[in-house]
Amino acid sequence: MKITITGKELKATDAIKEYVEKKLTRIEKYFDEKTSDDVEINVTIKTEKDTQIAEMYIYTKGTSYKAVTESKDLYASIDKDIDILEGQMRKSKAKKEKMQRDSSLKQITISGDEEKAIENEVIKNAYYDVRPISVEDAKIKLCEKQGTLFYTFINIDTGKVNVIFKLKDSKNFGLIEPAN
Repeated sequence: MKITITGKELKATDAIKEYVEKKLTRIEKYFDEKTSDDVEINVTIKTEKDTQIAEMYIYTKGTSYKAVTESKDLYASIDKDIDILEGQMRKSKAKKEKMQRDSSLKQITISGDEEKAIENEVIKNAYYDVRPISVEDAKIKLCEKQGTLFYTFINIDTGKVNVIFKLKDSKNFGLIEPAN
C-alpha cells in the first residue's frame, strides 16, 4: 500500500502519520497480497476554524473509496473515516462474493480456461399454491399472468392435478390431465 499523508493549514506530524498508518492496518484485510501493492491511499488533514477535517481516498484497480469527516478532534475524524471506509469495503466485498456465488450456479469450471454450461440439472425451484378451480377459471388465471406459459391447478370436477398451457398459436389452450 502506498500511503500519502498531506496537511493543509496543519502540519502532518510524525505522531499523526503513525496514528493514520496504524489505523489503516484495519482495512488491509480487504486486499489480497497480489493487489495490496496497487493500492494507493491519500490522506489529507486540514483545519477550518475550530474543526479538524480528515479526508481519505483509497484507489484500487477499478474501485475507489472516499470518506470525509470533521470533528473538533483530528484523531476522532481519522477514526470515523476508517470506520466509513471499512464499511464501504465490507459492502463491496460482500457484493463481489455474492456475484461470484450467483455466477457459479450458471457455469462449472472444468479445468484451466475451459468452461462448460450446466446441463440436465435442476437449477431453479418455484413454489406456489395449487387450488381447486374449474378449467375455465384456470384459463382466465393463465391469461391474467402475462408471460406465463402454463398454470397448474387442481381440477374441481376430478380432484386431480391438471396443467393448462398456451399453444403456439397464442389463441388456444392445451390441458394435461392424469390418465388414472
